Formats: sequence, structure tokens, C-alpha cells
Amino acid sequence: MYAVIETGGKQYRVEVGTELEVELLDAAAGDTITLERVLLVADGDAASIGRPLVANAAVSAEVVRRDRGPKLISFKYRPKARSRVKKGHRQELTILRISDIVVDGKSAAKVAAKSADDAKTERTRLEETAVRRAVADAELAAKLAVGSAPTKASAGKTTPKSSTASAKPATKAATKAATKSTAKPAAKSTAKPATKTATKSTA
Repeated sequence: MYAVIETGGKQYRVEVGTELEVELLDAAAGDTITLERVLLVADGDAASIGRPLVANAAVSAEVVRRDRGPKLISFKYRPKARSRVKKGHRQELTILRISDIVVDGKSAAKVAAKSADDAKTERTRLEETAVRRAVADAELAAKLAVGSAPTKASAGKTTPKSSTASAKPATKAATKAATKSTAKPAAKSTAKPATKTATKSTA
């Protein structure tokens, strides 16, 4: 819900919790004031437009503090007359915080508080649901881990077979290398005496 109010000759669009700067009001910090010049009140798609003001509508606000606006320079001169006038001005302001918007007995602050409570309840419900799902997932993971334990043991038993299979080719290669090493010296020993006898016979 929002409203359009008029104060100090200006119009402002306000909601509950809005802070705005208005022209100086006769109120001290901490006071609560009521702004009765309400031009429009809208709640969702429904809107009440005043002609010129909305009946039975008011906006409550709390005075936060008094302040002064930025400095504005006013400079005036008259050509060919050596006349120069320079002035500075800072507007006195009042800072307001909107606390409630009431129209036909309906309070925007109460509606906002109820919606905040509903949102908090919904958030709590979602958190509890997430916790329950996490616990259920953990229990399911534990059951699956227990069920897959025998398969891991059987897989461990099959590992020695692979080691023996890999060991067999190694032994075959070792036996082949051993036979080659024994065969080569035999061939050399038979070849050398034959050449010596051949040279003796020629002599």
C-alpha cells in the first residue's frame, strides 16, 4: 500500500518505512505527526483518488530530525552599473519516517506486519523441510554403502588372479632369455676348434 501526500506545497509518494525530506514543520525530533492531505491511496490494483482529498485517510509519520539543505547561490548584477549582489541560502528541512497509512480503518502497518510474519513462517517451514530431506538422504547413502560392501570384498579376491596372470608372461620371458644365453656359448666353442684344425692340415 502506498499514498500520495501533500505538504509544503509539494507532493510525495510514500510507503510504510519511507524516509523523506519535507519543508520545515513545527515539530521536534521524536514527535509523531499526522498528515491529512492525502491525494491518493493505492492497495494492489485498487486505488482511491481524492477530489481533491481522499476521505477517511491519513498518514502517520515520526520526526527523525531537523536538517538544512544544500547551499544555493543567488547572484544578481546590473550591466553597466557596477552592481553585484551575491547571496547564499540553505532551506530548513524536516526528516520524516512514515509509520502508518490508514484509510477507512485499514492499517498498512498491520498488513505489512502480517505479511512479514507469514514470510518468516514460510521460511522456517522450508528450512525444516530441507533438514528432513538431508537426514533422509544421509540414511539412504548409509544403506547403499552397507549393501555394496560384499561386492567390494569379492572384487578384492579377484585381484590375486590378475597378479598371477601378469607373473606368468614374466617367467616365460625369463626362460627364453636363459635358453638364448646358454645356446650362444655352445655355438662359439664348436666353431673355434674347427678353424684351428683346418689351418694345421694345410701346413
